[in-house]
Amino acid sequence: MPTPGYVFKDGGPIPDDELKSRNTATGQTQDVVRTPSKPISTSTTSPVNTPTSSRSTFSSATESHALANADHDEKGAAQDEHSETEVKDLGWNSHPDDVPKPLVGGLPNEELWLLVRRFNKQMYHVKAMNEAPPGGLDLNIADEDEFSPDKLRANIERLYMTVIVGVIGFGKHIARLRSWKEPRRTAAFCAAYFIAWIFNLVVPLLTLTFIVLIAYPPSREFLFPPAPLALVNSKTGGIQSPMAGVLGSHDSVTGAPENHKGEAVEKEAGNFVNSFASIALSSASGKKDHGNPDSDPLNASIPDPTDMVVAGADAKDNTAGGSNTIKHDKTKQPMEDAMWTKMRPIMHVIGDIADGWERFANALSPTAPFPEDAPRLRLAALLVPVLAISLLTTSAMFMKMNTFFVGFGFFADPIIWRAASWLNREFPNWQKLLEIRNTILKGVPTNAQLTVTLLRVGEAHKAPLPPPPRSDEAPPDHPAELDKDELTLDASDGEIHDAIHHDAESKAIADGSAPSSSTAKPKHHHGARVLGFLKGTTKTGVEAKLGIDKVRASAGSKTAKSHLGILPKPGEYLPSGPIDFKARYKGKKGWVYISTSATTPCVSFSSHASDGTGEQTANELEPVFSIPIEEIKELKKVGGLGWKAKLVVGWATDRNVADGLEIIDKTGNSWKLTAIGLREELFNRLVALGSQKWESW
Repeated sequence: MPTPGYVFKDGGPIPDDELKSRNTATGQTQDVVRTPSKPISTSTTSPVNTPTSSRSTFSSATESHALANADHDEKGAAQDEHSETEVKDLGWNSHPDDVPKPLVGGLPNEELWLLVRRFNKQMYHVKAMNEAPPGGLDLNIADEDEFSPDKLRANIERLYMTVIVGVIGFGKHIARLRSWKEPRRTAAFCAAYFIAWIFNLVVPLLTLTFIVLIAYPPSREFLFPPAPLALVNSKTGGIQSPMAGVLGSHDSVTGAPENHKGEAVEKEAGNFVNSFASIALSSASGKKDHGNPDSDPLNASIPDPTDMVVAGADAKDNTAGGSNTIKHDKTKQPMEDAMWTKMRPIMHVIGDIADGWERFANALSPTAPFPEDAPRLRLAALLVPVLAISLLTTSAMFMKMNTFFVGFGFFADPIIWRAASWLNREFPNWQKLLEIRNTILKGVPTNAQLTVTLLRVGEAHKAPLPPPPRSDEAPPDHPAELDKDELTLDASDGEIHDAIHHDAESKAIADGSAPSSSTAKPKHHHGARVLGFLKGTTKTGVEAKLGIDKVRASAGSKTAKSHLGILPKPGEYLPSGPIDFKARYKGKKGWVYISTSATTPCVSFSSHASDGTGEQTANELEPVFSIPIEEIKELKKVGGLGWKAKLVVGWATDRNVADGLEIIDKTGNSWKLTAIGLREELFNRLVALGSQKWESW
């Protein structure tokens, strides 16, 4: 006979009579953790008073959890103690100027929001791991990571923002040195090099320079004084006018203006991806987009715009006298499938390169709460033996060793394969253990791992970090602040002023070579009128289709229910967070509540809103479902519409589509929430709250 058990709705307490009879029958007495019966506090716009996770749970998970719960000397507003019952609202719906500074000790808010903004673009799907990650930090990319053009786009953008911009900056430093426009610095480098060359100490000099740059950060600005990227000419090493016409940002290649730090580089990265041809077009538009519904009637009725690229190429071949047997071409589909299949390892390579660059950058310039000195000193220590060997080795010995290793690698194939087979048999994961992230860069995070640690800092102190500010305003046209006295470029103050304020259109108007707005004749754009007519017609059709979905949803259509509320009207979503998030479940309006102040932290959905009194109980809220945070195994962002429908709806209505989130627990049960106005913020809180060791998919 099976042991009697109980199923409790919404984590309710065990009835006293049943508990007593159960203990009597088994002859046991036990302490039972009961749900507190006190009223639920809604002082932070939350209708649910939820449990908090204890810090002891976090400390044993990963280094990220341990750092988030550690007591740091330098603290920010999110790390200060407070007396709030639930969580402290640090300004989730406030203007950025009203948010406490800094939120995390040692990190400006603009830097924090830059990391979170890019984290939101990079993370789509995470799964909890059963074993501890080898390097001590979770949120690594899974080997079986799913491919989608949208993820490929995100990885290429990361590659641009990290590697490509870094290489461009290095190239401009070299151009400045070679130009002799900074004569003292170039002369010092030149003298040091040729003195070392005379005494055969070039390699020791370069090695020692690397050691100093790594171990002593102030030496970097001394040897390589910083200058805005857009202000330096990569050919001459001198000053130039930014490509954007004004120096609105210091770390972007074009110098474009930005509302918040890092936005200009992010826009450059997006335009960099959009400049590619066929695959880039699929990436930009999101074909086979990750998380979008496969069976969407609205999506299926819209033609595929990426097919125009292939169709145009086929038409060109036909008109040029090529073979007119496209319908009978049996190579087309296999080649397309092969190309899509090969995109997955390419995406992995791009992601690994960006991860490696980010790890080295975070090792050289650590960000709180990660250790400041240990990674740098470890890297510098690795170069000390190289310095010693270079001092004791002549050039002839160096060439002798190199030629020996080349010959050994060429002729010792049987020995190498036997050694590899033995390693695979005795140590199955030896390749993983030898990766730089698990050896010399162990404990050094990527930007995503750094961001999730910062998010965990807020959750550990019951003060969730406010999301990055949103702004629909155009960036300012005036130049960013620039200290001309610190610039070492060979240019006068007047030349620098002209360069950072240069704008071709404004200059033409000032010189009288361009007509002013008062004298210019208006032009009739007939094409724009036709396009506007089509846009209005499409908007009417979209609104009609969504109206029909309301009727179909009331009749029980699951697909129609998932479309309800996906196109919010301006101002429809009231400010929410950090505890309550307006959403829909099975088409019904409600709020997702994250509870952290009771015994078991959980996420729940309820159709009841807070009345603002703070006196509501769990029974009054009547949650539709409640999931313990520690039971969550998988989080997956899902699209509100198919990729084609999203393109058309976004173009016709000029409104954002509210996407959704799927939550899967350890038993495989799934809950799909739709029309979440703050989907990214909800995802980030759920990722940072528990003790799970996540892996990115």
